[in-house]
Amino acid sequence: MIRRRAVFFLLALFIMAGSTFSYAQKMNSVKMKKKILFVVTSHDTKGSTGEKTGYYLGEVSHPWKVLKDAGYEIDFVSPKGGNPPVDGFDLSDPENAMFWEDKYYHNKITHSLKPAEVKAADYAAIYYAGGHGAMWDLPGNEEIALLAADIYQQNGVVAAVCHGPAGLVNIKLKDGSYLVAGKKINGFSNEEEAAVKLTEVVPFLLENKLKERGGVYEKSAPWQSHVTVDQRLITGQNPQSAKAVGQAVRDALK
Repeated sequence: MIRRRAVFFLLALFIMAGSTFSYAQKMNSVKMKKKILFVVTSHDTKGSTGEKTGYYLGEVSHPWKVLKDAGYEIDFVSPKGGNPPVDGFDLSDPENAMFWEDKYYHNKITHSLKPAEVKAADYAAIYYAGGHGAMWDLPGNEEIALLAADIYQQNGVVAAVCHGPAGLVNIKLKDGSYLVAGKKINGFSNEEEAAVKLTEVVPFLLENKLKERGGVYEKSAPWQSHVTVDQRLITGQNPQSAKAVGQAVRDALK
């Protein structure tokens, strides 16, 4: 009888230890995923115009502030890695100045990761910042598209703002469907592209391409904040929507 009790006791200890280990693993996984991956463009020129472009600073700084304050660590990836070009460089914007003067994050974005250095399993969400450069190098980047698909399929959030949704147009899920197909979505509108006189410069019109991929495109009047949320896919129309996209990502991750 004593021997049997000893066996049961040891078995109970073994089960408890296993449960504790499993719980620790889950908690470590949660801690690891307290990270969000920001995607920024490496492209610095608007077609053949000679005009410079890059990622739009406010479309990084505004959601960065929201998500950093919510306790998330932000990493940056770009197609080429290293120091990506920046556009919309306005340090009179408080969030822009806060981001640019933050030594830790300034170092991070000026030494952005290459796609091969990133593991999707480490992130709870991926966010594509805009800036016209995104129209040239993000749609065809298969490595980042695969990262986004993996993050989405592991129940993560995929988000983008302004021209950032250009990075979403070729993302396919395991079943072969486009990520945006059948989902409500938005991004820089045809009217906004016409307003900045780049309709004939960009490689395609983002609104049209999202519709071609099966997205249920919606929009507001130019330069009005508009955020769309559908099945862990979060998109914003223009620079004015960047902060609200960050807030929607934060809320979706709760």
